[in-house]
Amino acid sequence: MTEKARIIVCDDEEPMRDMLEELLTDEGYAVTTARDGAELRRLVPKLRPDLVICDLKMPGEDGLSLTRWLRAESHAAVLMLTGMGSVLDRVVGLEMGADDYLAKPFEPAELRSRIKAVLRRTMAQVHAHGRPPARIRVGRCVVDLEQRTMFDETGAKVPLTAMEFDLLYTFITHAKRVLSRDTLLELAHHQRWDPFDRSIDIRITRLRKKLEVDPTKPRVLRTVRGEGYMLVPDGE
Repeated sequence: MTEKARIIVCDDEEPMRDMLEELLTDEGYAVTTARDGAELRRLVPKLRPDLVICDLKMPGEDGLSLTRWLRAESHAAVLMLTGMGSVLDRVVGLEMGADDYLAKPFEPAELRSRIKAVLRRTMAQVHAHGRPPARIRVGRCVVDLEQRTMFDETGAKVPLTAMEFDLLYTFITHAKRVLSRDTLLELAHHQRWDPFDRSIDIRITRLRKKLEVDPTKPRVLRTVRGEGYMLVPDGE
């Protein structure tokens, strides 16, 4: 799966671009580099990448704006590179739709691990082969578990990032059970919980906006005070 993955590295620093291109090419990926947002916007429609590695802080259009655009215009996953102390930037990046982030400076081994984890989620094989897709109604939406997609009550496709789908899938497969943040991170994203990591809460807020009739009074994706969260698909 990952040998054929197409990756675009967007970073305004040439040494960083060259280092990432060499490292990822050696890993078997098809790598193209972009020096800024304008070049990335030209490359994405032509190359249709599986993953974009995007620096957050760049002259001109920054990584947050580019992530927002990628979420609307491309199926590519987004791995955002941030400053070591930029906690707020990371939170905003996840809110914009980034699938994961990595703080600079980083170890090559961690980068390789993050990329493999993102691509495992976003390039999963579809096992349809003529069978009708498995679908389940969750709140005001219908989730297609095989196609990893979601539709609203009008039949329109609702955008989901790979991490949002993984989190929703975890809730669906553990419906009506209370799941702590620690459990959710381990089951959905294979990570250990950090008390300062609010990424789960951010994704739950985003899912509620898509699933709930009234996100301010959630009946489908409920908070269980002091314990965690619970999915009640029918909201009853």
